[in-house]
Amino acid sequence: MKECKAQVRTGYDEGDGGGEGAEMNEQEKFEKGKVSIVTPIFNGAAYLPQMLDSVLSQTYGQVEMILVDDGSTDETVQVAEHYRSKFAARGYDYRIVRAVHQNASAALNCGFPYVRGEFLIWPDGDDVLAPESIERRVSFLQENLQYNCVRSLSYYFDAKTGALVERNEQQGDLSNEMLFWDILEGRTYVCCGCYMVRSACFFDIYRNRHIPESDAGQNFQMLLPFMYRHKCPAIREELYGVCVRAGSHSRQILNEAEEEERYDAFERLVDELAAICEIKDEPSKDRLMRWKLERRYNLAVKYGRKKRAGKILWRMYQTKGFGKRDIMKKFLWAFAHHSR
Repeated sequence: MKECKAQVRTGYDEGDGGGEGAEMNEQEKFEKGKVSIVTPIFNGAAYLPQMLDSVLSQTYGQVEMILVDDGSTDETVQVAEHYRSKFAARGYDYRIVRAVHQNASAALNCGFPYVRGEFLIWPDGDDVLAPESIERRVSFLQENLQYNCVRSLSYYFDAKTGALVERNEQQGDLSNEMLFWDILEGRTYVCCGCYMVRSACFFDIYRNRHIPESDAGQNFQMLLPFMYRHKCPAIREELYGVCVRAGSHSRQILNEAEEEERYDAFERLVDELAAICEIKDEPSKDRLMRWKLERRYNLAVKYGRKKRAGKILWRMYQTKGFGKRDIMKKFLWAFAHHSR
């Protein structure tokens, strides 16, 4: 595992990077034991309280909450302001950062300059942390210094009723600690609030405290370069609750053109992340191409695009790693269905 160059410190001066708009360079040290929570939120007045209440209910004592409002037009900021006294009474640091509306990744970038904690998590604004969620993960990392990150399991609940609902992400092989390809290829979960990383190691990757910004999401930026460098074990406990809402960004129903646009955005993002990871070996580059082609083929089949599926199958044939038998199966599947 790569050794991080940033170091941990035991305290900080209030004037050191504490002002609005202040930035800290990659040599800045982090407060030992503290957990920084950076959460982007957009028009979340209705569900933000459940997330903030879950933070206040943590059994762990050293927490700073950095809430980034992504240009909300509802009562989100007013709700957030209402919690200042509650966080002060709990002894937790609390900061509200206002941003112009862009997307979740851009909002995270507005919060990163204020991160002071040794550990970093980034839960969604409508999800919840189990009371022992932070303590369990911090304890693991403090007791296992060979690891720079850890993840837990999650559960899913209905936004209206609170009832448990079926999990919509694969858990995958929980004994596997090298997660780059599993995350990219969809064999395990990217549920954001399940992961905790050492801040020094994270900002050793993003030394300007700025992740690539994309409408396609934020979790690939947060996870892929880190998992390319570091092992990530799993605590096999459900320590994070995912709120299932019909109108959430991840569950929007898209038409064909919108799906094409999202696929393009994901591919551009993955290309940028591959450059950050410095992926240059041919087997890995071929594997990245296979990921793109598989997704494109599935999209073409979904919308009955016979000619497009055929072109993709030809590219598969030319790409290392695809077996001829597998390509023939895909060919028969695509052309056995009604297509145009």
